[in-house]
Formats: sequence, structure tokens, C-alpha cells
Amino acid sequence: MSSPDSQSVNPSDSLSDFAFGKLAALEARNQRRTLVDTARSAAMALSVNGGAPLISFTDNDYLGLSTHPDVVLAAKAAADEYGAGSGASRLVTGNHPLYRTLEEKIASIKGTEDAAVFGSGYLANVGIIPTLVGKDDLIIADELVHTCIHAGMQLSRATVKFFRHNDVAHAAELLAKHRAAHSRCLMVVDGVYSMDGDIAPLKDLGLLARDHDAWLMNDDAHALGTIGGGRGSMYATGAEGLVPLQMGTLSKAVGSYGGYLAASKPVIDLIKTRARSFIYTTGLPPAAVGASLKALELIETDAAMVARPVKLAQVFAEVLGLPRPETPIVPLVIGTETDALDASEQLTREGFKVIAFRPPTVPEGTSRLRFSFSASHRDADVARLIEVCQKLGLGG
Repeated sequence: MSSPDSQSVNPSDSLSDFAFGKLAALEARNQRRTLVDTARSAAMALSVNGGAPLISFTDNDYLGLSTHPDVVLAAKAAADEYGAGSGASRLVTGNHPLYRTLEEKIASIKGTEDAAVFGSGYLANVGIIPTLVGKDDLIIADELVHTCIHAGMQLSRATVKFFRHNDVAHAAELLAKHRAAHSRCLMVVDGVYSMDGDIAPLKDLGLLARDHDAWLMNDDAHALGTIGGGRGSMYATGAEGLVPLQMGTLSKAVGSYGGYLAASKPVIDLIKTRARSFIYTTGLPPAAVGASLKALELIETDAAMVARPVKLAQVFAEVLGLPRPETPIVPLVIGTETDALDASEQLTREGFKVIAFRPPTVPEGTSRLRFSFSASHRDADVARLIEVCQKLGLGG
């Protein structure tokens, strides 16, 4: 029989108290996040909470394809033909005909036998990694890999060892020490690191992985459509044939939605049979698949568009005395959360949207502005941004 004290406790009250306490702690550290209504249009213009338009230098639409008229028309045409939703998971009835065409296109761009499209990049990583390695296996990972890779590694229950960021020698030390004790080994890196904008040394890592019978996997979320002629980090680093697992997203430079793995046909067949986040997720809406197909076609055929974001980033960095970027991402480390938020707010008042990234997304003491450049940015937009940053004292 319940005691009077237990009857007086409302579980929903204790749950709310727990949440309020957590939020208050985050608020005190300037780490609380809030959603902002944002309407997007062409040329990276945003309307935030219905206010004055801002030019975004903060999102991942690196080619402006999310609002490209041909991509939008392709999305509409796919919805007209196949409906608003897929109706079920892909292994039930949600595998509409556009999927096969999209997977063939991805495999062609990535130079692999086949590809599997997931519901998102996050779902891809939490499905791929546990399918390929388990509790008796080893994962060697860069210390700065994306959060969704951490989630996939935890689900795998494999032994995980982290090497210092982009430090091939340290990765070699870990393999020499731990590889022999495990039957299988997966090495995981980001092709482009989203908070720093640098590229993984895939050729050296690929050769190292081959010497130790480890399978190298790169998360190319920020590389497809931006480097390597649009084909991604493997091609940008001369690592062809050394990266058997090329994962990525369709929600950044491609401008649509979804995730993928490009690999050999046996690996893809296994993923489609065993990856839980593939099997138990409703298929993507046909509009998203149709948009991705048109966007990838544009990436393959418009070299000037693909090259433009990096060129703009390099112009910006050179004038402000920042390190020369190899990708469309230019980080400006501020330091504290408060200072980064203040700098972001100053840019907002000048007509620009540039988000302050804070822990835990970045390490303590490295809160930053992350500038990202798009093919749809106008030269005048970049010139004005440079002028404002100089006025505010933001730069190297």
C-alpha cells in the first residue's frame, strides 16, 4: 500500500522540476539552446521570427540548392507522381522507384558499386557502425568526430580508442597497440570537420588502415558538393580506393534531406538487411528524393558553382587575416560563450546571421563564430560582411 508521502508526489511535477533544474544550469553557462522561426529564400536571405531579412553566413546550404528553382520543381514533380509521403519503411512499401535511381547516382559520384539511402545522416551512422562491428571489435576514431558517430559507436558496444585530431602517427600507435586483440577494426573520421573546416588526411589514414586490415569510414556530410570537384573528401585528398565506406548526407550541399552509405555491393546488401535505422524507419518523402536527384545532377555538371563557396571563403579569410580555408567553412574562435554570443548579436544588428557555437558542440573555451559560404552568396554580400567584421574588430 502506498504511503501518504508517496501519494503526495506528482511524477509530472518532479519531471518538470528536473527539467527546470537542468535548463537553469545551462542558462547559467550560456549554453541553453532555443528554436527560432526562420523562413529561407534565395541568395541565403532569412526572415527570423518575422523580422527584417538577414543574410545567412551560418548554414550548410553550400550551393544554394535548397531554393534552386530546378531542384524545387523536381521536388514538386516527384510529389505529384508519387505522393507526399512514402507510406512505410523501405522494406515494406516505402521504396518508391526514385530511390534506386538516387542510389545509383550516389554510387557513381562516389566511385562505388552501390549505395544505401537512409532517413538522415544521423540515422545512417547509428545504423552503419553497429552493423559492421560489435562488442569483440575495435573502433579507432578521430577525437573530433561528429556526435552521431559517437552514438553509433556506443550502440556497437565495440572497444573505442580516440586519436588526436588528424594525427596519423597517433592513430598508428593505437593500431599497433590494440589491433591484434580484436577480430575486426573500423577507423572512423569526418571528411570535413564542421566546426574547424579542415579536411581529414584520408590518404595517409587509408594506407595505415590497409596495413592493419582496418576499414576506413569517412563522414562526408560537409564534403559532398564542396571539395574534390564535388565528389567529396576522398577525391580531394587523392585517397581513391582507400576509403571503402563513404557515408554522408543529402541535407547540406545537396540541399534536400537524407543520409547515405556508398560502398561495395555486398556491404550495401548487408546494410539493407541488418541496419536497424534503415529497416525500421519510414522511407523519405518522394519530394526529398526527387530534389536530391536534381541537385546531384547540378553538382556533376556545374563546376563553377561547386568551386565558388571555397573561393568566397578564401577571399573572406585572406582579408581578415585568418588561416586559408580549404572548404567553405571559416571558424573564428572567440573564447567564452558570452563573448561569442555578443559577437553573433552584433552581426545580427548589421544584417547577418552567424551563429555562435558553444560547448558541448565545441571544446570549453573555444566558443566561436562559424562562417559558412555558399555559391548563392553575392559578391556584394561577402564584401559587406568583410566590412562589418573589420568594423567590429573580428578577425585574425
